[in-house]
This record gives sequence, structure tokens and C-alpha cells, in this order.
Amino acid sequence: MNYINYRIVHRTSYAYGANVSEGTHLVRLRPRDMRHQKCLDFKLSVSPLCDTGVGFTDYFGNLCHHFTIDQPHEEFVVTSESRVTISMPFWPEPEETPAWETVKFQMAADRGNQALEAMEFIYDSPLIKPSKAITAFAEQSFARGRPILSAAKDLTERIFNEFTFDPVATDVATPVSEVMERRRGVCQDFAQLAIACFRGMGLPAQYVSGYLETQPPPGIPKLIGADASHAWLAFYCPGIGWIELDPTNGCIPTLHHIKIGWGRDYNDVAPIVGVIRGAGNHTLDVAVDVIPE
Repeated sequence: MNYINYRIVHRTSYAYGANVSEGTHLVRLRPRDMRHQKCLDFKLSVSPLCDTGVGFTDYFGNLCHHFTIDQPHEEFVVTSESRVTISMPFWPEPEETPAWETVKFQMAADRGNQALEAMEFIYDSPLIKPSKAITAFAEQSFARGRPILSAAKDLTERIFNEFTFDPVATDVATPVSEVMERRRGVCQDFAQLAIACFRGMGLPAQYVSGYLETQPPPGIPKLIGADASHAWLAFYCPGIGWIELDPTNGCIPTLHHIKIGWGRDYNDVAPIVGVIRGAGNHTLDVAVDVIPE
């Protein structure tokens, strides 16, 4: 199969412990348009009703919507509905990519626009700061002269095999150094850890946010709401461009990964951020359905 069409429904609800008098929110929920992905339709609805305004693009080109709810409310719900077509991306053979040291040298010497933009993703960001332990972990995959995609695949497969997926082990503020030490976390943690490994080796890597179509075991029906927001990474290789990797699943993304946006780390592409007046404690519920059409 060379392409798949998807319908995606993403519902996020906040239930507050007391009245919220006002809330201002920013959402990044529209899938991006690119060479192998097209967003055919997108609809955003908010409760309580308010004007979601016109979308705008942020610094990284991700589409955002900004809105304010200026009436008292005890619940806040955002629902996005998208239709997306995904075609099979082209990824080179791992052994045919240049040595990672060559890529590092080219990045330092290249003054082209794309390489200069990629250089932004070499440096530390608020949530991703490589440590000596993280760089030492990366060095086990980046042997001298090894082709960069071969080294990158080995790194993400090691994360997949040596780390445990644990949804209660971390939160959005957990530093990558703690993920490295505890070897537990979720897709966000594993993506940011892999990015820290690349940056520790002096190579550019960016955080990618999106969706993943999950496949249930044979004979077991797919659960509504079982799909979730997902995170992976992309690294830059001169002459090829950005190459994506999914350390949570130890694979290269193909037809089942739908991209919303990218940035330096999770903070740059968080699906929903905002400021509220009032409330106190709240509960959060997220349900995502990725449905092949």
C-alpha cells in the first residue's frame, strides 16, 4: 500500500474543582502539510462556545489557534477533527548514508539555508540538556566511521529494548537525565532522550509531535479512544534532509505516523497550553481515535 487516508478525532476535557472565570488557551492540533502528508480537512470546536479565531503559524511553521473563554465555566473541552492522507515516505538505506562524523563536519561548514535552520536543533533547549551519561550512552551506537542512519537506528532500537514504557514514571517536567537514570518513561521521554543523544554528539535533532495508529493484537477489537498523541524525533543529514525515527517502537515511521508539528522539545509543540483564572484542582481526560478510511 502506497498511501492511507485517516480520520482523526482528538478530544481533551478539563473538569475544574471550582468555577473558572476566564481562560486563555493556545492549541496545536492541525496536522501539517508536507511532501508525504496532506491535511484534507480540519475542524476545531470548543466548549463553552467561543470564537476560535483564525489560525496562525508559530516560529517553526506549526499551525496554532488562540482563543479566550470569558464566561464562568467548570469544564473546558476542545475537540479537533482531521482528515489526512499519508503517502509512503522515502528513507535511504542505512548503510548508504554518510558517516556521522562527516555529517557533523558538513553541518559546521555548510552555510545553506536548510543547514543553518537545522543548526538551531544542535543546542540545548529548556527540556533537553545532554549529560555525560547520556552522551556516553549515545557513543555506544556512534562508532567511528559508522553511517549516520545505521548509528541512529541502533540508538533508537537500544532505547526500545533497554527502557520500559511506564505511563506513571514521569511527567512533562521530568528531565532527560532522570529518564536516563531510571530507564522508564513514555514516548515524550524516549524522544527527548534520543534527541539529547544526538545533540550530545553534536548532531541536530528535533522533537516531532503527532499521532500513531495503534494496532491491537489479532482477534482483539480496537478500543475507541485507545490511540493517543505520540512523539518521535527527526535528525538532519545534509543532502537527504530530515530523517524520522520512533524510539518508543524501535522503528522508522512510515504510513502509521501522522505529524502535527515539530520544535526543539515538547514545550514547542504541546497540544494545549493556557492560563486560567480560578479553579484550583482539575482532572484531565484525553481520547484520540485514529481511524483508517
